[in-house]
Amino acid sequence: MRLCSVDLKIDPQTRDFYQRSIHTMIEAEIPFLIGGAYAFGCYTGIKRDTKDLDVFVAPRDANGILDVLSRAGYKTELTDEVWLGKTFHAENLVDVIFSSANGIAMVDEGWFKHACPAMLLDVEIKLVPPEEMIWSKAFVMTRDRYDGADIMHIIRCLGDELDWHRLMKRFEPTWRIFYNYLVLFGFIYPSDRDLVPRWVMQELASRLDEETHSPPLEERICRGPLLSTTQYLVDIEEWGYCDPRAENFDRCRELSKPK
Repeated sequence: MRLCSVDLKIDPQTRDFYQRSIHTMIEAEIPFLIGGAYAFGCYTGIKRDTKDLDVFVAPRDANGILDVLSRAGYKTELTDEVWLGKTFHAENLVDVIFSSANGIAMVDEGWFKHACPAMLLDVEIKLVPPEEMIWSKAFVMTRDRYDGADIMHIIRCLGDELDWHRLMKRFEPTWRIFYNYLVLFGFIYPSDRDLVPRWVMQELASRLDEETHSPPLEERICRGPLLSTTQYLVDIEEWGYCDPRAENFDRCRELSKPK
C-alpha cells in the first residue's frame, strides 16, 4: 500500500503533545502503530475531529509505553488491564490500546507485519492495517456507538486491496459477525458488492447452511457481551447464560503483565 500523509487540523498545543509523544515512543524503540481517526482518514479520506490519538501496541509493551510517556512528563494510567491505557495532557489523550474491550482483537505480530507506512506530523510512522481495523471495529455494537459504517467505508475504499484470506482467519471463530457485515455491505452498496470476493460470500453462506442444519449448542452461552459490555448484562446476571469473555480476559491480563 502506498505511503499516505495524514493531514491534521489541530491546535498547536495538541500538535506538540502528539508530536512529542510519537518522538518519545520512537526513541524508546517500542513498536507501535497509529490507528483510530487518523488511520481511518488515511484509508478512506474521511476526516474527523478528535481529541485523542490511538496508539496500538503488543500487550507485553503496554506498561512500557505508559512508563516512557510518564517519564516524559505526562500523566498516565492503565485504565483497563484487559485492553487500554491512557496518557493525558490538558483535554487531549493518547490512548494506548493492546486489545479490544472483549479481549478478542488482541494486538499480535500480524498487526506489525502488515502495517502500512504513513506520514503523521512530519514523522514517518506505521498505521494499523485495514484488515485489523475491520476486525477490531466489528465488535463495537453498543447503544451509543456502532462502528459498522466505518467498516463499510473501509471495504468501499480498499476492497480490491484487502487481504481477504487474512480477514477470514481473523474472524474464524466469529465468522457470523463477519458475514453480518458483508451481507450489509451488499445492501448499502449494491453497485459495489463485487468488492467482496464471491468465494468469501460462498464460503460463509456454506458455513451458515451447515450450522443451520446442525443442532444448537447444549451449553447456554450469550455472546452478546462480545459486542456490548452493558446491554447483555441481564443475560449473564439474571437469565443464567455463560459469559464467553472470561477466557479472553485472563489471556490479555497474563500477556500484559510487566516482565
